[in-house]
Amino acid sequence: NKPEWYLTQVLMWIGNHAKFLDDKIQPILDKAGSSVNAGLEFSRALVMLILEKLAADIPCLLYDDTLFCHLVDEVLLFERELYSVHGYLSSLPSCMHILSEESCFQRWLTVEKKFALQKMDSMLSSEAAWISQYKDITDVDEMKVPDCAETFMTLLLVITDRYKNLPTASRKLQFLGLQKELVDDFRIRLTQVMKEETRASLGFRYCAILNAVNYIATVLSDWADNV
Repeated sequence: NKPEWYLTQVLMWIGNHAKFLDDKIQPILDKAGSSVNAGLEFSRALVMLILEKLAADIPCLLYDDTLFCHLVDEVLLFERELYSVHGYLSSLPSCMHILSEESCFQRWLTVEKKFALQKMDSMLSSEAAWISQYKDITDVDEMKVPDCAETFMTLLLVITDRYKNLPTASRKLQFLGLQKELVDDFRIRLTQVMKEETRASLGFRYCAILNAVNYIATVLSDWADNV
């Protein structure tokens, strides 16, 4: 239940050994005419240990939503730091390969959808759902975007950020399918609220729904360039 313990430990080992590997070991390899990068090889070997650990742990966590989600969150944070801080290469083995395995991946999709729907329930039932966060700042709030629409698009963006480093396009497309489902679900929810407001089509909430639809359509259009 604490994957961050070993994930953080590995990041510490990589960071703590970087100078020694660069200053002492790499010159020996270079002198011998080897193409091996000491730092990357050290990191790769430690990542292989993590893959073994994950392969053993994940079957025990698959049906505990809380622990499984926590594991996925910690693995994604680990991967981000591994690449951005320690210069790890995408061509080397990574935790995303474990998360892409069928049973694990399908479970990830299922819990991602479950928590996204819960988030949508809470954002639409909020008292501030149809109020713009920036209603008092005219130069920021040209589109009069209600809070629920902005929160929903942030939710989609966060999901993209979570799956963008998956190793295969087919897995990314499955996540895109989930996002399309969520967009359609949100559309249905907006339609249901709109039907309740048809008698007051110039009312505050009806206008907020139209602003929400306009904003979502505009943002999705902007995202169309993101392969």
